[in-house]
Amino acid sequence: MSLPVLHRWLPFLAWPRPTAALLQGEFWAGMTVGLMLVPQGVAYAALAGMPLVTGIYASLVPALVAVLWSSSTRLGVGPTALTSLLIGASLTGMAEPGSAQWVALAVWMALLSGLLQLVLGVVRFGWLLNLVTSPVLGGFTQAAALLILASQLPALLGLRTSWHALAQSPSPHHFDFTALAFGLGSLALLVLARRWRPSFPAAIVVIALAALVSWAMGYADADGAVIGHLPSGLPSPYWPGWLSWDDMGALVMPVMVITLVSFLETASSAKVEHQQGGTRWNENQDLIAHGMAKISSGLCGSFATSASFSRSAINLYAGAKTGWATLFALLLVLATLLWLTPALYHVPQSVLAAVVVAAITNLIKPGTMFRLWRISRVETAIGLATFGLTLATAPRMYWGVLVGLLMNLSHFLYQRLHPRIIEVGLHPDGSLRDRHLWQIAPLAPRVLALRMDAELDFASANALERRVADELAQRPDTRHLCLFALPINRIDVTGVEAFMRLRALLQSHGGMLHVSGIKLPVQRTLENAGALAPGPNFITYRTDAEAIAALQQTAAENGPA
Repeated sequence: MSLPVLHRWLPFLAWPRPTAALLQGEFWAGMTVGLMLVPQGVAYAALAGMPLVTGIYASLVPALVAVLWSSSTRLGVGPTALTSLLIGASLTGMAEPGSAQWVALAVWMALLSGLLQLVLGVVRFGWLLNLVTSPVLGGFTQAAALLILASQLPALLGLRTSWHALAQSPSPHHFDFTALAFGLGSLALLVLARRWRPSFPAAIVVIALAALVSWAMGYADADGAVIGHLPSGLPSPYWPGWLSWDDMGALVMPVMVITLVSFLETASSAKVEHQQGGTRWNENQDLIAHGMAKISSGLCGSFATSASFSRSAINLYAGAKTGWATLFALLLVLATLLWLTPALYHVPQSVLAAVVVAAITNLIKPGTMFRLWRISRVETAIGLATFGLTLATAPRMYWGVLVGLLMNLSHFLYQRLHPRIIEVGLHPDGSLRDRHLWQIAPLAPRVLALRMDAELDFASANALERRVADELAQRPDTRHLCLFALPINRIDVTGVEAFMRLRALLQSHGGMLHVSGIKLPVQRTLENAGALAPGPNFITYRTDAEAIAALQQTAAENGPA
């Protein structure tokens, strides 16, 4: 087997050979990310409704699989806020959070999502990511961040009851003020540390301090809400058992959205990494790697993973050059699983909520839609609709993404069905411009000069025919139609038939069809169809300048209309 083929199947074999200098830098970068990974993993497991230790499981084996098979070796793979929220929201009402049935459903979501990503990568369908535009993703992300914030507020504030009960009977007795102090104090420290030094592993420091204070004051013994006992040791192989057809059907939509959203998270981080490194991103290889990572997470009894934008950014900021940094981070996670889980016993749950809230504040960017409004009002409306529907349909928040995606595709199809077709004139600078927009004269008397800035296919052919027919009806003295075809990159069967009908239309009017600048692929298709056969009412030109000169000469010879 040749080396390039071997590197394709086993990408980690292409990593640079480790040297003392390289490993030293990778070690410190890995420690920085590893110290963030453990507390975030536990916090995101709580957000997903899973047993807390599964957040550490999801930070170990899936991250190892992803870094070994991915083309983007510096991503912070593991639990993320968006994916965890989608899991928790999708399973609401299907089982009790943390129960064996809940875990089985979450594992199936990881397995099915991973299998779907793996298949998409193998068949080279990474281009499907282009269907989700920035406004749709932005609207969903903003709404999801608010939902995450709302879900974490009770734990952050030490609320012992529901918001409804608090509204009906307001009383300070509904709050655990010790938990409130832990939560708000931890949140303040995390925000201040991020502003001071983004790469500082503040989460583990804050959690360690909170655990120490909680232990010293006997908070757990006073029935305070703490993490409690976490099992030590490596995860055991897990198989969730087969689901009923009803449960499996209920997971279809959430699995599709988790597959899409989690890989869009990966894409946003991977593009930054490859732009910084001056390399080309192989989205199909990353689909394969992250699909395998999700499957491995499920087989460890954990939940679906993704690439965290914040951890990936800090990994790059800390100076990571290769996947060795991730391996060092995973050694720290492994040490935590083997020996350090008892140290997490006294950590208040309000501190975990603070970790989640601090992590998602970067996702809340209300100014994004205002900036988008100045660019495209239609796309802004799509983004706002996605935002509103995501909030309105919670916990089935995947409907927001799907409706936003449908609206975006409808807008795209509308634009394809209504291409830009302009009548051109010769601008004083020598270029062809929109005659009506620039208030310039026609190219020549009794000449209709059109340019369609689109492909000539099933979507645009009818629009071109209708425009020509309308213009000829309004200007019956027109004898020459010139189609400037340089922007037309492709033509299909419907486009060929429309082109031939235009020739026949001009011939029936006793006029002539002029075509300028046909590109070679379009020309070959038309030639194969016999649509470019010479005739007395048809002429082609290689360049626009040649066509303009011929039209003006024809007008001069025939005299004014």
